This record gives sequence, structure tokens and C-alpha cells, in this order.
Amino acid sequence: MKQHIYSVLLFSIATGFAGCKGKETAATGSGESDGDDIALNGAGATFPYPLYSKWMSEYNKLHPTVKINYQSIGSGGGIRQISAGTVDFGASDVPMKESEAAKASGKLQHIPTTIGAVAVAYNVPGVSTPVKLTPAVLADVFLGKIDKWNDERLTAINPNAALPDKQIAVVFRSDGSGTTGVFTDYLAKVSPSWKSEVGVGKSVKWPAGLGAKGNEGVTGQIKMTPGSIGYVELAYAMQSKLPTAALQNKAGEFVEPSLEAVTRAAAGVNLNEHLYASITNSGGKGAYPIAAYTYILVYQDMKDPRKAAALAKFLWWAVTDGQAFTKPLHYAPLPAHSADKVKIEIRSLKAEGKLLISGA
Repeated sequence: MKQHIYSVLLFSIATGFAGCKGKETAATGSGESDGDDIALNGAGATFPYPLYSKWMSEYNKLHPTVKINYQSIGSGGGIRQISAGTVDFGASDVPMKESEAAKASGKLQHIPTTIGAVAVAYNVPGVSTPVKLTPAVLADVFLGKIDKWNDERLTAINPNAALPDKQIAVVFRSDGSGTTGVFTDYLAKVSPSWKSEVGVGKSVKWPAGLGAKGNEGVTGQIKMTPGSIGYVELAYAMQSKLPTAALQNKAGEFVEPSLEAVTRAAAGVNLNEHLYASITNSGGKGAYPIAAYTYILVYQDMKDPRKAAALAKFLWWAVTDGQAFTKPLHYAPLPAHSADKVKIEIRSLKAEGKLLISGA
């Protein structure tokens, strides 16, 4: 599989804070007043890449002097790079483990940016209705215990679908992936066999299938492999026009991935003190069961005041005005109860001990 790592993306973004909601301004002395370009480097999750790319482009139209380079390399790579200090911000779809955070040079903060769905996409020629999957059947497909599309357990829950006598080709992420972390978190909640035989993580030992790099790679592999099934962020499936399965949720409903269903998954689930929460297998009516927050990772107290001020202002824009771009790209905006907590955290970011954003 051809490696799908995006090359350097340079987008001009801002010194001022015009166009952002509220009256937050850069703290005195942390500024970009001289008009010189500021370069910010980030790396990490492929899950939110379509949205982050749009944000950078739109922010560029508003503010022309800060250049952002974001490499879509997977959550594992993003965590490693921000911990090593080789980037200004990282991105991950799963919270950092304590062992990972301990490798960083300072306290790293999770900034939730949006909510997305991990869709189960497939390529089964001749099947026009959405394939239905129960939690147990989905787990056994990825465990390799169900390996034919016309297996009686699949046909029993899909009586109106002409499932063929064809081998199932499982496609999974070969890189350290937050999308994998979310997917395996769900499977471990609903399948004792998955929990004991495979477990949860950004990288796991897959019992069956083909590996591909990034959400882009998995999408491409499914698209060109008849009989395949895999897991990708919803935006990738939609953009590639891949069909997605209706999954049985905790309430017993078969639910297709959608913005409304993802929003319902997050309803009533509060972010913890570290600003993260698991919303897989949510019990809400109409909730899609494999949904997740995704996070930008930044140091609580940064070293370079000019870079830090630019980054803090971009983050503020992303969680306020930038939320308007979530729905057209198949992401859900932050719920109000979460957005309020995120704004408080962004206001607390510092450089050399000084707050970066002031105002109310």
C-alpha cells in the first residue's frame, strides 16, 4: 500500500483576532505586532484531517501571516512528536496514556475540537441496502471467525440483502492510530472475546486481514478490494462514496453513522477534568455506537511566546467560529457543555508563565 502521508501544508493564518467570537485578545508582549511570518508545525491524527485542512484554509483567508504545517501521520506519530518537542502541537483521537505523557517535557493538555464517527465501510458488489451488524457479529468478523459474506449469522440479520458466497477481506490500520484506539475500545466493550484475545490500543495484533496506513489508506484499500470491510472516519467513507453499515447500538436500534446520531452519542456525557471522554457504546436513544472526540495536544506552558500566542488564537477560532465548518464535512460540532470547558482551558494556556489570551 502506497504510503499516504500528506506533505507539508502551508497556510497563512493570523496575527489579529478579528472574526473570532468573544473579545479574547493576545496577552501583552506575546504578540505578532511586527508582522513577521510565524511558522507552526503540527502532526498527528488522520481522523480529523479533512476538517483541519478546511480550518487552516479558512483561517488563512482571515489572517495572512502565520504558516501552519500539519502532517496527517496518525495519532501515535502525533503523540510521539509533541512529546519529543519536534512539533508545536500534536493531534490524537484517543487520550494519551500516563506512560506517554511522562515522556513529554512538560504538561500536555488535550483540547477537544470536534466529534466524529468511526464508520464500518465495505465493498460488496450487488448489495444495495445498508448491511446491518450486531456487536457480536462485527467483533467476530474482525476476529476472523466469520469469514464469508453469506455466513448464516450475517444473513439472519440481513434477510433482504443478497449477501454473496464471497470471502470477507478485513482491512485495518497498520500504523499507530487513534481511529484504531476508538474502534477497539468499542469492540472491547461489547465483545468479551475481543477484549481477551485482542484488547484495546492504537496498535493491536490483528487476527485477520490486510493493513493500510491512515484513514486514507484504509479507504483506498476497501474501494479497490471487492468483498472487503474496514473502519474509517465517516468523512473518508462519504468522500469516497463507500457504503457504511448500520450498527446495533446499546438500545437495540440499528443506526447508520450520521451527524445527528454522533451528537446523540455525546449527549449527557461530560468531559472529565482532563477534558476527555469515551462516547463509544453510548446508551442514548438513536446514538451511533462508535463515536469519538478528537483532540489537539498542546503544552500548558509553552516556550516561544509568539508561536504560543498564534496557536492559542487559532485554537480559540477553531472551537468558536470554526465549528461552522464541521457539519458540511460530516463532523459534529462540540456540544455546548463541552465547548464551555474547552474555552476555559484555552484561556489558561501560557507561555513563559504568562497567559496568552485575555478578555471575556
